[in-house]
Amino acid sequence: MVFIDIQHREVTLKLVYYGPALSGKTTNLQQLHRMLGDCTGTQLMTLNTRDDRTLFFDLLPLQMTTAGGMSIKVKLFTVPGQVYHAATRRIVLQGADGVVFVADSRISETRGNNESFADLRQNLAENAIAFEDIAVAIQFNKRDLEGIRSDEEVTRIAAKGSEPVFQATAIQGIGVAETFAGLASTTWKKLDRRYELDRRFGVSHDQFMERLMGLVHRGEG
Repeated sequence: MVFIDIQHREVTLKLVYYGPALSGKTTNLQQLHRMLGDCTGTQLMTLNTRDDRTLFFDLLPLQMTTAGGMSIKVKLFTVPGQVYHAATRRIVLQGADGVVFVADSRISETRGNNESFADLRQNLAENAIAFEDIAVAIQFNKRDLEGIRSDEEVTRIAAKGSEPVFQATAIQGIGVAETFAGLASTTWKKLDRRYELDRRFGVSHDQFMERLMGLVHRGEG
């Protein structure tokens, strides 16, 4: 889980984008990287197969320092969606603090979404991470395509669970920042309840979110 370095006043969060193959996980990170511009200080690292699917993971590290001198790093990963990369998904999930499940909005992809979500639960369990202990957000992507679930259906699905649900067309950048913000917010709240980050380091949820989204909006500008 979260890495806390007391001596160097540093906290590192790990957020993972999970979901079936070609649901838009990599596209989300690419769009975030574009929004952030030069704010990350690093390049988006991608390993692709010959058919241009993510083979291992993407890593988009963000770093910011609070007014009190606290360094907060946010590392973003994606996992490969293909069924035969199960071991890699399990490894990438190790130590995750939050997960975005990127679902394909098309009704024809319902089975793939369900199987991938079950795979997420299983891999979390195998990493000794209780589903209730990790921050989870859900993104219904590809809202620009035909044959998708209606807005009303997505709303009904969202009402059945406690996880925040977002709609997106990641290839156009729509809903990407909102999904990222939703996961980051949920993650910080869960970690603060467990590790008292505000009391110990003087960084409130609102301060964290203001700095984090300030990077995104600064990059957009």
